[in-house]
Amino acid sequence: MKFNWGTGIVIAIICFMGFILYMVITMSTDKSYSYDLVTEKYYQKELKFQDEINAEKNALTLKEKVQISTTELGLKIEFPSEFIPKDIKGKVFLYRPSNKQLDFEIPISISNTYLLVPEKRLLGGRWNITVLWNYKNKDYLFKKELVY
Repeated sequence: MKFNWGTGIVIAIICFMGFILYMVITMSTDKSYSYDLVTEKYYQKELKFQDEINAEKNALTLKEKVQISTTELGLKIEFPSEFIPKDIKGKVFLYRPSNKQLDFEIPISISNTYLLVPEKRLLGGRWNITVLWNYKNKDYLFKKELVY
Protein backbone atom coordinates (compact mmCIF):
# COMPACT_ATOMS: atom_id res chain seq x y z
CA MET A 1 0.00 0.00 0.00
CA LYS A 2 1.29 3.38 -1.00
CA PHE A 3 1.35 6.08 1.70
CA ASN A 4 0.46 9.49 0.25
CA TRP A 5 -1.14 12.77 1.42
CA GLY A 6 -4.69 11.43 1.17
CA THR A 7 -3.88 8.41 3.34
CA GLY A 8 -2.15 10.64 5.92
CA ILE A 9 -5.14 13.01 6.14
CA VAL A 10 -7.57 10.10 6.61
CA ILE A 11 -5.37 8.59 9.35
CA ALA A 12 -5.11 12.01 11.09
CA ILE A 13 -8.90 12.49 10.99
CA ILE A 14 -9.51 8.97 12.36
CA CYS A 15 -6.98 9.56 15.18
CA PHE A 16 -8.60 12.93 16.04
CA MET A 17 -12.09 11.38 16.09
CA GLY A 18 -10.80 8.55 18.29
CA PHE A 19 -9.28 11.08 20.72
CA ILE A 20 -12.53 13.08 20.92
CA LEU A 21 -14.55 9.88 21.44
CA TYR A 22 -12.14 8.78 24.20
CA MET A 23 -12.49 12.17 25.97
CA VAL A 24 -16.31 12.12 25.78
CA ILE A 25 -16.50 8.61 27.24
CA THR A 26 -13.96 9.40 29.97
CA MET A 27 -15.68 12.63 31.05
CA SER A 28 -19.14 11.08 31.14
CA THR A 29 -18.23 7.92 33.07
CA ASP A 30 -15.46 8.99 35.48
CA LYS A 31 -16.85 10.01 38.92
CA SER A 32 -14.05 12.52 39.53
CA TYR A 33 -15.48 14.69 36.73
CA SER A 34 -19.00 14.63 38.17
CA TYR A 35 -20.44 18.11 38.82
CA ASP A 36 -23.83 18.56 40.41
CA LEU A 37 -26.10 21.56 40.61
CA VAL A 38 -25.46 23.89 43.51
CA THR A 39 -28.79 22.93 45.00
CA GLU A 40 -31.14 20.05 44.24
CA LYS A 41 -34.35 22.11 44.23
CA TYR A 42 -33.03 25.06 42.25
CA TYR A 43 -36.33 26.34 40.83
CA GLN A 44 -38.24 26.09 44.10
CA LYS A 45 -35.46 28.00 45.83
CA GLU A 46 -35.51 30.66 43.11
CA LEU A 47 -39.17 31.42 43.88
CA LYS A 48 -38.22 32.31 47.48
CA PHE A 49 -35.39 34.59 46.44
CA GLN A 50 -37.26 37.85 47.24
CA ASP A 51 -37.76 36.66 50.81
CA GLU A 52 -33.98 36.16 51.06
CA ILE A 53 -33.36 39.68 49.75
CA ASN A 54 -35.73 41.13 52.36
CA ALA A 55 -34.10 39.08 55.14
CA GLU A 56 -30.64 40.30 54.08
CA LYS A 57 -31.87 43.90 54.16
CA ASN A 58 -33.20 43.32 57.68
CA ALA A 59 -29.80 42.00 58.76
CA LEU A 60 -28.04 45.02 57.27
CA THR A 61 -30.23 47.41 59.27
CA LEU A 62 -29.09 45.94 62.60
CA LYS A 63 -26.87 48.16 64.73
CA GLU A 64 -24.67 45.20 65.59
CA LYS A 65 -23.89 42.69 62.83
CA VAL A 66 -23.42 38.93 63.05
CA GLN A 67 -19.75 38.15 63.69
CA ILE A 68 -18.05 34.94 62.58
CA SER A 69 -14.67 34.06 64.01
CA THR A 70 -12.49 30.98 64.31
CA THR A 71 -11.43 29.68 67.70
CA GLU A 72 -9.53 26.60 68.82
CA LEU A 73 -12.90 24.93 69.56
CA GLY A 74 -14.36 25.63 66.12
CA LEU A 75 -16.33 28.33 64.36
CA LYS A 76 -18.01 30.91 66.61
CA ILE A 77 -21.09 32.70 65.25
CA GLU A 78 -22.03 35.66 67.44
CA PHE A 79 -25.47 37.21 67.21
CA PRO A 80 -26.23 40.83 68.12
CA SER A 81 -26.24 41.39 71.88
CA GLU A 82 -29.57 43.24 71.65
CA PHE A 83 -31.31 39.91 70.89
CA ILE A 84 -32.58 37.60 73.62
CA PRO A 85 -30.78 34.30 72.81
CA LYS A 86 -33.69 31.97 73.62
CA ASP A 87 -35.96 33.84 71.17
CA ILE A 88 -33.61 33.33 68.21
CA LYS A 89 -34.83 30.49 65.99
CA GLY A 90 -33.35 29.41 62.69
CA LYS A 91 -30.53 27.46 61.11
CA VAL A 92 -26.91 27.73 60.04
CA PHE A 93 -26.07 26.08 56.72
CA LEU A 94 -22.44 25.37 55.86
CA TYR A 95 -21.90 24.67 52.18
CA ARG A 96 -18.66 23.26 50.81
CA PRO A 97 -18.38 24.10 47.07
CA SER A 98 -15.80 21.41 46.41
CA ASN A 99 -17.65 18.48 48.00
CA LYS A 100 -21.40 18.11 48.42
CA GLN A 101 -21.02 15.35 51.03
CA LEU A 102 -19.44 17.81 53.50
CA ASP A 103 -22.45 20.19 53.52
CA PHE A 104 -24.40 20.29 56.78
CA GLU A 105 -27.03 22.29 58.63
CA ILE A 106 -27.24 23.15 62.33
CA PRO A 107 -30.44 24.38 64.01
CA ILE A 108 -30.02 27.50 66.14
CA SER A 109 -30.78 26.71 69.75
CA ILE A 110 -28.65 28.85 72.05
CA SER A 111 -28.56 30.10 75.61
CA ASN A 112 -25.72 32.59 75.00
CA THR A 113 -25.42 35.15 72.21
CA TYR A 114 -23.23 32.81 70.16
CA LEU A 115 -23.35 29.44 68.43
CA LEU A 116 -20.29 27.22 68.23
CA VAL A 117 -19.76 24.89 65.27
CA PRO A 118 -17.39 22.11 66.42
CA GLU A 119 -13.97 21.97 64.78
CA LYS A 120 -14.33 18.26 63.98
CA ARG A 121 -17.16 19.06 61.52
CA LEU A 122 -15.01 21.52 59.56
CA LEU A 123 -12.27 20.46 57.19
CA GLY A 124 -9.74 22.96 55.93
CA GLY A 125 -10.81 24.85 52.83
CA ARG A 126 -13.49 27.21 51.58
CA TRP A 127 -16.93 27.26 53.20
CA ASN A 128 -20.00 29.33 52.33
CA ILE A 129 -21.89 30.08 55.53
CA THR A 130 -25.56 31.05 55.54
CA VAL A 131 -27.18 32.08 58.82
CA LEU A 132 -30.97 32.36 58.58
CA TRP A 133 -32.81 33.25 61.75
CA ASN A 134 -36.10 34.64 62.96
CA TYR A 135 -36.43 37.00 65.89
CA LYS A 136 -39.82 38.39 66.95
CA ASN A 137 -41.44 37.33 63.65
CA LYS A 138 -38.83 39.10 61.55
CA ASP A 139 -36.48 37.14 59.29
CA TYR A 140 -32.76 37.87 59.04
CA LEU A 141 -30.16 36.43 56.68
CA PHE A 142 -26.38 36.65 56.81
CA LYS A 143 -24.03 35.11 54.24
CA LYS A 144 -20.26 34.88 54.29
CA GLU A 145 -17.47 33.00 52.51
CA LEU A 146 -14.79 31.70 54.80
CA VAL A 147 -11.54 29.84 54.32
CA TYR A 148 -11.05 27.66 57.39
